[in-house]
Amino acid sequence: MNSDCIRRYSISGSRRVSNYWWATIVGGGGVLFLLTGLSSYFHFNILPIIHAEKIIFFPQGLIMSFYGILGIIFSFYLALTILLRVGEGFNEFNKELGIIRIFRWGFPGKNRRIDLSYSLEDVKAIRVELKDGINPKRTIYLCVKGQRQIPLTPVGQPQTLEEIEIQAAELAQFLQKDLVLN
Repeated sequence: MNSDCIRRYSISGSRRVSNYWWATIVGGGGVLFLLTGLSSYFHFNILPIIHAEKIIFFPQGLIMSFYGILGIIFSFYLALTILLRVGEGFNEFNKELGIIRIFRWGFPGKNRRIDLSYSLEDVKAIRVELKDGINPKRTIYLCVKGQRQIPLTPVGQPQTLEEIEIQAAELAQFLQKDLVLN
């Protein structure tokens, strides 16, 4: 919802294609590793595609079972973050009410709802941090009084340089605040 007085940016959080992909791949691999370890223990091929007759249970089969269990646990964790919509939310800039609202869903517990509100008067600037290299970092920060810098861009979803520049420039112009590049 974008109008002359209200800007709202949605954040997708953990519901990304890459998380679905990794949960599926790691979960499937974990199940296969666990079944291979169990096949070596029982001296019986549980699945026809597993040929574990040459795998000795101690130490190879035991280690494969351990890796399988770890893969299944990690896959379950990713599936829970997707189901619970961890990181999903929005950034709302409302000139009518004079507030900025940053909302995110977290993990279950007393801090499940992360809901921050700031007055437009408390905003000092919009800061953009750009780092290139193996692990590029492109983040837009909301700089408020008290030296606080609140990240506005989603974690783990690198945006293009052009997208970051356009979004930061539009936001700085909308809020009529300075745009600082780092």
